[in-house]
Amino acid sequence: MSSGVIDVFFVLPRGSLILDWAGPAEALRFANTELPAEAPAFRLHFVAPRPQSESSVGALIAGLAPLPERIDAPAWVLLVGRTSVGQRRGDGESDREDRLVIDWLRRLRPGERGLRLVTVCSGALLAASAGLLAKRRATTHHGDLDELARRAPEAIVVPDRVFVQDGEVWSSAGVTAGIDLALHLVAEQCGPVVAARVAQRMAVALRRGPDDPQLSPFLAHRQHFNARLHRVQDALSRTPREGWSVTRMAALAHTTPRTLTRLFGEHAGITPLAYLRGIRLALARSALDAGSTVTAAAEAAGFHSDLQLRRAWRAAGLAGSPGRGAPR
Repeated sequence: MSSGVIDVFFVLPRGSLILDWAGPAEALRFANTELPAEAPAFRLHFVAPRPQSESSVGALIAGLAPLPERIDAPAWVLLVGRTSVGQRRGDGESDREDRLVIDWLRRLRPGERGLRLVTVCSGALLAASAGLLAKRRATTHHGDLDELARRAPEAIVVPDRVFVQDGEVWSSAGVTAGIDLALHLVAEQCGPVVAARVAQRMAVALRRGPDDPQLSPFLAHRQHFNARLHRVQDALSRTPREGWSVTRMAALAHTTPRTLTRLFGEHAGITPLAYLRGIRLALARSALDAGSTVTAAAEAAGFHSDLQLRRAWRAAGLAGSPGRGAPR
């Protein structure tokens, strides 16, 4: 279009996860409000196979436009995650709508004529079923990675990433990762100042990038059911600045240091001190991103000195160094 406005089509079939599309949609709307009124960057459209769609939480979304027969450049198509509303009811409506969406997607050619494909959460599964991810790098919610690989055997499935770009195909992990991706796209389209203002208005303290893991260090290594380990991990997360030793951790778990180390290895896949180091590094990076000096960041995270922070940084294999070239 001559105006340069990007038409963004949010595809909302039955069971769409509201946060998957409402978060990115609000980010784009806020971006428009940060620009001159006569020059919005995005025009939002909400489309579906039916004019009314039941969302993930049961709320009805009405007034949806039909899937467009023609999309003029520049335009983005955004696919979101879904629940199995139709399967839950046993009426098969979700399957029918999925087939309609997949048939429609098969006519799209991301990268041609200014068309971009964006997926959030399990929206990548629809793109995979339509053959749009073959020979492309892509990601999705960590719980759907295996299904993505099954549906798109020729795709390069990238685990543990917030979002991934391959040409004009962008894919992201679950729920809040869609907001991270939307902010990244706003920065790309409108500039980092506008993106920062949008993030501030949305109360998003830190924007994750394409090289950041999906799971926060506070959530990583917690996919187990060992109550004693959770007790220790909870304590480390609450008070990471305290003088923790393996002996003190073991006492909290009512076991020996040797047994605790074995349990961490078996259930969490990491040593107790490496887990604590990850928590402290996450706090230090947050402090550095907020403008703290290396000394202040080290103290805030529980490191005894700048040198100890730098050593932990290197031991964790992080790029750059604290305060210089630190990964965001």
